[in-house]
Amino acid sequence: MAVVTAVRDYVNRMLQDISGMKVLILDSDTVSIVSVVYSQSDLLKKEVFLVELLDSTSMSKEPMSHLKAVYFLRPTSENIQQMRRQLAKPRFGEYHLFFSNILRDTQIHILADSDEHEVVQQLQEFYADFVAVDPYHFTLNMASNHMYMLPAVVDPSGLQRFCDRAVDGLAALFLSLKQRPVIRYSRTSDIAKRVAQEAAKLMYQQESGLFDFRRSEVSPLLLVIDRRDDPVTPLLNQWTYQAMVHELIGIQDNKVDLRRIAKLPKDQQEVVLSSEQDSFFKANMHENFGDIGMNIKKMVDVFQQVSKSNQNIQTIEDMVKFVDNYPEYRKMHGNVSKHVTLVTEMSKLVEERKLMLVSQTEQELACNGGQGAAFEAVTNLLNDESISDIDRLRLVMLYALRYEKESPVQLMQLFNKLASRSPKYKPGLVQFLLKQAGVDKRTGDLYGNRDLLNIARNMARGLKGVENVYTQHQPLLFQTMESIIKGRLRDVDYPFVGNHYQQGRPHDVVIFIVGGTTYEESRSVALQNSTISGIRFILGGSAILNSRRFLKDLEESQRIARTSTSVV
Repeated sequence: MAVVTAVRDYVNRMLQDISGMKVLILDSDTVSIVSVVYSQSDLLKKEVFLVELLDSTSMSKEPMSHLKAVYFLRPTSENIQQMRRQLAKPRFGEYHLFFSNILRDTQIHILADSDEHEVVQQLQEFYADFVAVDPYHFTLNMASNHMYMLPAVVDPSGLQRFCDRAVDGLAALFLSLKQRPVIRYSRTSDIAKRVAQEAAKLMYQQESGLFDFRRSEVSPLLLVIDRRDDPVTPLLNQWTYQAMVHELIGIQDNKVDLRRIAKLPKDQQEVVLSSEQDSFFKANMHENFGDIGMNIKKMVDVFQQVSKSNQNIQTIEDMVKFVDNYPEYRKMHGNVSKHVTLVTEMSKLVEERKLMLVSQTEQELACNGGQGAAFEAVTNLLNDESISDIDRLRLVMLYALRYEKESPVQLMQLFNKLASRSPKYKPGLVQFLLKQAGVDKRTGDLYGNRDLLNIARNMARGLKGVENVYTQHQPLLFQTMESIIKGRLRDVDYPFVGNHYQQGRPHDVVIFIVGGTTYEESRSVALQNSTISGIRFILGGSAILNSRRFLKDLEESQRIARTSTSVV
């Protein structure tokens, strides 16, 4: 079952069994969880006439005893305290309480003691504690995503909260899928090991009864890996539709905010990009930018045909037909203008930032050897006045990751040039990246030059030539999935937690990236799932990254690491 379906089923069950007019009350996390799987019109069909945030409900004193309140909240201590206060002075006729994860006994007692007016009709755990952005891709939207780069001693309580949230999300995912996995993790990562061990402790000890599902012949696999094993993928420019929108404009909970990009009518300032709600996007989300333009032109042509037939209204029957089809026509109009706007804006940015030129060098750095040519290409781009600061920084980072051991002298030259050209970015940030995700820290064969099999594969690819120079890069995740399919994921690199081993090849695999996923990786997963390998992959992470977010997390953890060392 896909993750979107799992969450949608929970929301359906919450709303359909409670008849009459309802208000849905969410917190700042569950509003994202619900909004990506349920549209405003879906909610109206279920007689939800008001959606409120828990905080604003606390402020309001206005009684609404004619409404039934459906609460869907994360079981945090703050939310439980808010509920306690609200139940002491109930505003609504009925209270139906749903929590997105496992409630502790003490929390249940607090809620029971608070219900003096006996307004609570039900209290349930519905395990939708993750944001299901696509059928096989989920995120936990963690604001403190930078925490994964910090050593435990720097902020022990902050790191514990980070781990707790990751474990909560994974527990809810497997409860919603009704599975208990065998767990493996990336050997070189302390944080991946910690998340894996704490998830195993929860699933096999603390809540083993809850996870005691009927066992399949082969247990599913949960593989916890670290973003720092592949720091290249989030640094690259993207050229497939969904990934490109996120890289150049930004996607948050399947919504794109266009207000700062262009002056647009109010109804187009924020648009939804969802494979569940938009058939054009579903068909094109993983297509190359060049093909998108062609496909949008076809969509515009179809729309113009429909518009022409609508202008030809001569009889009452024509008018009735037009009115009946009008909502569909409006929707089509909105869809056409949305995709045209997005592609137009991205084309402008590609032109302004010379991204085709930049991206060609990025792809060479990510995929091919040739250090001398790479140094020259990066130097030329650093000297180019029209290249933006962020693009210069990313180029130097990609060069440093590739050639950190091979050319220290030239690397220093690039650091100095970057410092003089882009004073906003200190070379220290590149060095911090190497300290965090350099060759000595990584699990896996990022550049395909450690393992004989990968070297042979890269040579074969080089001989065959590349279909598209801008999309030749494949994330490390692709290799990892291939290794799982072939039963070659090495125990020494990805140890098992405890004494739960895999008997045979798993049918279901969840790969969780501590530090965040990218849309390039979710595309890899979607393409892999469309083949007949007999394995279904689900990808999840603590956040969804583009290069700006990855660099922001890097800067934030560098700042905290510096502060903590100066305090010591």
